[in-house]
Amino acid sequence: MNFRQLDLNLLRVLATIHRTRSVTAASKALSLSQPATSNALARLRHFFDDELFVRSPTGLKATRLCERVAPAVLAQLQALEIAVAGHDAFDPATSPMRWQMSMSDLGEMMFLPPLAAALRRQAPHAHLSNISVGAADVAAALDNREIDCAIGILQPRHRGIRTDLLFRERYVAIASPSWRPAGVKLAAARRRSRVLTRGDLAQAALVVSSPTATFHSGVEEMLARMKMSDRIVMRVRHFGALPEIALTTDMLAIVPDMYARSLQQRHDLSTWELADAPAYEVRLVWHASTEKDPAHRWMRELVHALFARAD
Repeated sequence: MNFRQLDLNLLRVLATIHRTRSVTAASKALSLSQPATSNALARLRHFFDDELFVRSPTGLKATRLCERVAPAVLAQLQALEIAVAGHDAFDPATSPMRWQMSMSDLGEMMFLPPLAAALRRQAPHAHLSNISVGAADVAAALDNREIDCAIGILQPRHRGIRTDLLFRERYVAIASPSWRPAGVKLAAARRRSRVLTRGDLAQAALVVSSPTATFHSGVEEMLARMKMSDRIVMRVRHFGALPEIALTTDMLAIVPDMYARSLQQRHDLSTWELADAPAYEVRLVWHASTEKDPAHRWMRELVHALFARAD
């Protein structure tokens, strides 16, 4: 017998007759006419080359082949029914859902702590992993189900990718409290506005972070457009090193404003705005195949509630 030639709709008939031991009862359960159910049984007998059911004083009795096949069919149908019925049911309080996200090292520092706290409160059985994926590879990783979503400076144009704007951000400079623009005395620097012009940057020594995961090289691109790439005297892989470098050297560290504000709670750093710094967009990105999945929708709503903000 060739399984590919079997009409899978017939398996529901097989399982129902096996359960009811009656063609008439199976017809009612399946909302089919009795001739249609009898015809389905005849086709099943032809496919399996077996009677499947024989008459007995207590109703139809399954053959040995039917006793082997019908319970397996019933189990698969029940599993499918649970899966389909459960599509609209997701309880974060009890679900052991496993999410795989992708964000940069800065994303871990800024997003994971509040996200972890929310998950432990609302979804204590859930699991979350941060998977390192380069910004250019995010769309492919989503398409291949390697990750469920990503947060970062991302604008993938690929078909089937969905995005949600969380917030717009800008770059600022952080430095030690004693730092001031070249040619400006410390006292005067404290009185002047905390905005650095292109002329100020053109005379400063800069340190930048160049991460790879879900975070474009926005700082370097900005400085390249301003023709100030030659002012970068140090590149580091992780944002975590920048506060100490800024505190202990004469270098300016260029960082997102969100990060600078969080640092000021723990470090004695000064923050300088950049006159010509462009804004950029931080987005949540996911695949269209998970658009209506209740678990994924719940996670996206949680991310949006935690991090989305008006300009």
